[in-house]
Amino acid sequence: MKNVLEYKGYHTRIEFDSESLVVRGKIEGIKDFVDFESSDLTSIEKEFHAAVDDYLEFCKEVGKEPEKEYKGTFNIRISPELHKKLAVVALINGDTLNATVEKAIAEYVSV
Repeated sequence: MKNVLEYKGYHTRIEFDSESLVVRGKIEGIKDFVDFESSDLTSIEKEFHAAVDDYLEFCKEVGKEPEKEYKGTFNIRISPELHKKLAVVALINGDTLNATVEKAIAEYVSV
């Protein structure tokens, strides 16, 4: 089942709301809130495209730079024990903690 769509560099995950019997989504990875919905499953991709296009047009009209997905910074919460292990591995390898985490994540998602 594919419920993630991409358009013009933006992504969304489509979800079904069983109470209202609509499918909906929102642009992921940006701070601006841009959502859309449809009661017709076959038109949800069209609604997503329209939401992205409307967002880009709105930004243009108000002179705002549209946000890009995932700027490359985020905060994570991990146990102190794991934090210490990462810091020690970084120290042993002569890397920063950020570089060590980036390498670990790259390895994890390269599958």
